Amino acid sequence: MGRTMQAYGEPSYWDERYSHESGPFDWYQKYNALAPLLHLYIPLHHRVLVVGCGNSAFSEGMVNDGYKEVVNIDISSVVIQAMQRKYSDRPQLKYIRMDVLDMSGFQTGSFDAVVDKGTLDSLLCGNNSRQLAVKMLKEVERVLKNKGVYMLITYGAPIYRLRLLRDSCSWTIKLHVIEKFMLEAKTEHQTWELTNPVPLDDEGSSVEAVLGKNPDVHYIYICIKDDS
Repeated sequence: MGRTMQAYGEPSYWDERYSHESGPFDWYQKYNALAPLLHLYIPLHHRVLVVGCGNSAFSEGMVNDGYKEVVNIDISSVVIQAMQRKYSDRPQLKYIRMDVLDMSGFQTGSFDAVVDKGTLDSLLCGNNSRQLAVKMLKEVERVLKNKGVYMLITYGAPIYRLRLLRDSCSWTIKLHVIEKFMLEAKTEHQTWELTNPVPLDDEGSSVEAVLGKNPDVHYIYICIKDDS
């Protein structure tokens, strides 16, 4: 398991994996579950970049919901070629082979929003994890417009992610949470309403006071670029 996690940063691992994966796979959450949060922070006319897209149906869900331009990048040429073929008739969806650590193919301030569902987490599993994570976050910040939104969906609690986010870039950060195994229909016993920000102090310890210890949730950090 450890070796597999370390391989998450290697293109060859993903090329091999996607060569044998036929159907779409979504890390953490599907689009319908997160749509209310996207609507809250990312208007439909905004230009969106999805990093580490893989063969996820998330971007298709965005376009079906009315988003006008969703650009997707991944380190695996195998999956990018497959997705280009699959969505050749959807001009709103663009697929480009690119490493999130070097997005020099995009000009500074190119996007209104960046969506990350597991890509930062995968870098944090490998060697030189913090160095690579900081490099990725600085590239994300660069391609965002001022006041642009970086939406990070992760299993990482604030005590593991807040310092990294704040040390890397100048963000205004809000936190939302969603239960890991949400049904399509709303349950009667939600841990926390998705669209309500969770109170967040400097160290992130306030989250435990609200949600309890080790809540079974995914954390969604809304990082707003602040150039001022």
